[in-house]
Amino acid sequence: MKAVDEFIHRQSEPNKSCFMGLRSLLLEFHSKISETTKYGMPCYLFEKGILCYLWKDKKTQEPYILFVDGHELDFTELESDSRAKMKIFRVDPSEDIPIDRITPILNRAIQLPKYSKTNLK
Repeated sequence: MKAVDEFIHRQSEPNKSCFMGLRSLLLEFHSKISETTKYGMPCYLFEKGILCYLWKDKKTQEPYILFVDGHELDFTELESDSRAKMKIFRVDPSEDIPIDRITPILNRAIQLPKYSKTNLK
């Protein structure tokens, strides 16, 4: 079993289903997005650069997408809290995944200068 599968398998519902949905969304979003595990978290790469992670809030256990270069993404849905560079997008696991709100963020994220040489099709 892959490490990401193990991470998802250990989650309780409704987080398990939410993480499975987020995983599918990320992997189906672009053919150059791949999956690995870093620091025990599911990690998503665009080409070879880290795009985002999936994790959950320590207090609320609410799943979120952690955008590595969040400081370069200007979306009101993203929270930085005390993070200098990264921002998170919280997902309510009891609701449908807000694909219409996540898609524009992902579109912008893969267009960042960090990926300018790799996002050309």
